[in-house]
Amino acid sequence: MGQPVTHFEIMGTDPEKLRGYYSELFGWEIDASNPMNYGLVPREGNTNADGIGIGGGIGGGIEGYEGHVTFYVEVPDVEAALAKAESLGGARMMGPDKVMDQVEIGLFTDPEGHTIGVVRNL
Repeated sequence: MGQPVTHFEIMGTDPEKLRGYYSELFGWEIDASNPMNYGLVPREGNTNADGIGIGGGIGGGIEGYEGHVTFYVEVPDVEAALAKAESLGGARMMGPDKVMDQVEIGLFTDPEGHTIGVVRNL
C-alpha cells in the first residue's frame, strides 16, 4: 500500500496576498492566526459532495526565497524518505525539521527539479 498525500502548500513572497487570492478564487476559509502566520486551509469545509479533498497551507515571506507549490506525502520516517529521494536522483532542500512540535517535515526536489514534501505527525 502506498503512502497518502495529506497536505498541499503554496509558498510565495507575499503570503497575505496569496491567501486573499486563493480565498476569493476557491472560497477557502484560511486561518493564519498561529505563531508562524501560516495560513491553514482545513480539510473540513473544503471537500466535494463525496468528501474528497485534503487540507493545506499558504505561507511565505522568507527573505530571498520566491516560493513553491507542492504537496506533502505522509511517511513513517522523514530522514529515511529524504535519504531515499536522494539515492534515487533527487536533492534534499531541507529537513527533517520539527514545526510547532506537531509535525516533522522535509522537502526535496525530484530529478526534474519539482519540489515535494514529506511529513510525519508527532
